[in-house]
Amino acid sequence: MEAWFESAMAAVLAALALPQFGLSTLFVVAFVSATLLPLGSEPALFGLLKLNPELFWPAVLVATAGNTLGGALTWWMGYGAHKVADKYSHSSHHLRAIAWLERLGPKACLLSWLPLVGDPLCAVAGWLRMPFWPCVVYMSIGKFARYLCMTVALLYIWPNH
Repeated sequence: MEAWFESAMAAVLAALALPQFGLSTLFVVAFVSATLLPLGSEPALFGLLKLNPELFWPAVLVATAGNTLGGALTWWMGYGAHKVADKYSHSSHHLRAIAWLERLGPKACLLSWLPLVGDPLCAVAGWLRMPFWPCVVYMSIGKFARYLCMTVALLYIWPNH
């Protein structure tokens, strides 16, 4: 498993090093990381920018677009997941979380950038049938802010690496 992971990471880094593939690779990584699969796109964004610093704004925007579209897909998965969620509809934690989300509405999707809970939050927003486009707008704002802050912080911490 470790050898597979190392070879996959080497392939991603090799693709990021090539400007003609770097942004498209970043888009795919950001898209997949916004689904319920456990993958982080920040290392790919940071790696691309260390290799191609002139791509700062295009890379942040591409990562935001990929991650937002992945969040939109997760919203649609949640929209169709009523039967699975019905199993847990009687737990007190579930009822409190649902009440909180219904109170916030689509604005809750601003928190879609959070690790561990952000992507499932998009799915729950779909499951609750919150309006799609307002959710996507709030997702994109939250995800853009995350990428911008994380990238600036990482470039500040490791300026010459």
